[in-house]
Order: sequence, then structure tokens, then C-alpha cells
Amino acid sequence: MLNAIWAFMIIIAVITGFITGNLSLVAKAVIEGASDGVTLVLGMLGVMCFWTGIMEIAEKGGVMRFISSLLRPVTKLLFKNLNKNEPAMGAIVMNMAANLLGMGNAATPLGLRAMQLLDEKNGGRKKASHEMCMFVLINTASIQLIPTTVILLRQNMGSASPGEIILPVWLVSVAALLVGVLSIKLFRKAEKK
Repeated sequence: MLNAIWAFMIIIAVITGFITGNLSLVAKAVIEGASDGVTLVLGMLGVMCFWTGIMEIAEKGGVMRFISSLLRPVTKLLFKNLNKNEPAMGAIVMNMAANLLGMGNAATPLGLRAMQLLDEKNGGRKKASHEMCMFVLINTASIQLIPTTVILLRQNMGSASPGEIILPVWLVSVAALLVGVLSIKLFRKAEKK
């Protein structure tokens, strides 16, 4: 479906460029967009390599275990039906720790593993369990101490102060998380009634 949407947008752009006599501008925009995309990806690649290395050091140095132990009480409240020793809980905690450190890409495999384990616990039913919904919400809100990707994007676009968005990102992420958790809790209560 997504390929069809992209193809439709490209066809419309070419037709509009042809009708308006700006086909050369469309071609120029395509070339500039491709060049900017490559530059952006290479810039992000360096930062991601750096943070992946830091994450590896943090994991081997015990920092991840420490952060995980700090997150356990929170996860116990949010995932009451999961035992703290279950593999799903371990994957959830590691995903949350990786997101907290701004390692969204490193968190993705952990998130997929957590969801797979939660699905197994759910018995492969078509309806998502409470834990699955809660995990998707937490993963989506993704509170980050340092939102590295957004800072990098701002820096690449020439921002004078790319890091000034940290406080607003924290506030919005926490607000989204709180509203989401409360919504899930309210819907769960309503569903039980």
C-alpha cells in the first residue's frame, strides 16, 4: 500500500510539473532530495555508530543492569500480570533502558523480541493483551534523556542551538506517557465492567 501511495505522489508531481511547464524543477528537486537524503543518512550513521558503541560499553559495564534495576519497580506497576523473571519482562526493561538512553535503533530488536514473547504469553490470540497494549504505548512515548536523533536532525538543518529541545521533548513525552497509561487503565476498567 505504501508503495502505491509513493508511486501516486511521484506520478502526480511529474504530471503537475509537465502541465505547469516546470518539469525541469521537478527533476532538480528529485536530485537535490536524493543528495540531501544521502547526506542525512551518512550523518546519522556516525552518531548511531557512536551510540551503539556507547550502549555496548554500558551493557558490558553493568550500566544497563543498573538502569534496568531502577526501572523494575515501574514495570512491576505497569505489567502486573508479568513475573519479574519472565523473558518478556527482561526484554521490556532492556527496551525501556535503550529508549531512555536515546538508542531507538538499538531498542527496536529488544522491542520486537518483547512483543514476540508477549504474543506467545497471549496465546497468539487476535486481540492484543493488556501488557501488549501497555508495551506499545511505552515504546511509542519513548522517554529519552538525550533525544539524539532529533538533535542531529536539527544540527544538520543548521539550528543555532540543536539541543534546546531537550526539555520540551521530556515534557511532551512524559505527558503522552501519562495520558496513554491512564487511558489504557480506564479502558481496561471499562472492559472488565
